[in-house]
Amino acid sequence: MARYRGPKHKLARREGINVLDKTTGTLQRRLNIPPGVHGRKRKRAPSEFGQQLREKQRAKAVYGLLERQFKRMVQDVQKRKGETGELLIALLETRLDNVVYRLGFAKTRFQGRQFVSHGHVLVNDKKVTIPSYQVKEGDIITLSPKLKGEIDEPTEDQKDVLTFLSKEKSVGKLLRMPKREDIEVPFDTQLIIEYYSR
Repeated sequence: MARYRGPKHKLARREGINVLDKTTGTLQRRLNIPPGVHGRKRKRAPSEFGQQLREKQRAKAVYGLLERQFKRMVQDVQKRKGETGELLIALLETRLDNVVYRLGFAKTRFQGRQFVSHGHVLVNDKKVTIPSYQVKEGDIITLSPKLKGEIDEPTEDQKDVLTFLSKEKSVGKLLRMPKREDIEVPFDTQLIIEYYSR
């Protein structure tokens, strides 16, 4: 599956959020300055469509998705029963590459994606190489023995995992589907739904 291969700092500055989850370096200081020669110049307020587009682009940047895959996911969610925004967050959060990141096995979602595509992640003791694989409730996620010795031990601030996950050393489990209140969402799902409902 295709993925974004361009400069990630530029992407983070365009969206105004830290897609790399870095806490140090120049990125934190420059997030509020858009990329480009004229980035510092004041711009006019975006239109309603512009706001919807920005939120959609932000969600895609955070989870590392391209347009076709993200659009298909939103259309799938719109056909289901339930609150559409909540269902969208649940689908995004239960992607295998994201679960690997949320469990602390990878430092970023990009690294989580690489671990999965290189065959280092097992779901219920079976190798899965598809980053977009949807993890189901009760699934056990482990790292391959080859990778276990190579990853760094988590620090004190990395040991805590979100409430919908459980982790015991290098074994993780999805306890239940995530809800909006479980995570801090850096984009507005309502604007995304409105964008695709035009």
